[in-house]
Amino acid sequence: METLADVLVALVAALHVYILVMEMFLWQKKPGRGLHGFDREMARATAPMAANQGLYNGFLAAGLIWGLVAADPTGFRAQVFFLCCVVVAGVFGAVTANRRILFAQALPGALALAAVLVAR
Repeated sequence: METLADVLVALVAALHVYILVMEMFLWQKKPGRGLHGFDREMARATAPMAANQGLYNGFLAAGLIWGLVAADPTGFRAQVFFLCCVVVAGVFGAVTANRRILFAQALPGALALAAVLVAR
């Protein structure tokens, strides 16, 4: 179960690295615009906001990676903390921005959190 938990945490971290890249570097390019269906003007106007969001997603990924490499109890605590942050961010995003975020962010985070807690 510990291996499954580590794999799920790593996948959630990879998801947040992907979000970082999309929001910070590809927002105004076709892949980034397609993510939200923005035209060039809307992508240009919202690029600073997206870059800020991408940075926060990078912090989530960094915290999860730290949790994977740190020895326990620090590693376990970091994983629980950052996965809780992922779930809260996903629920908030689903309520305030787009319901898809619940399934794309909160659900993977919740599954990884459950696995980490069960593996403990």
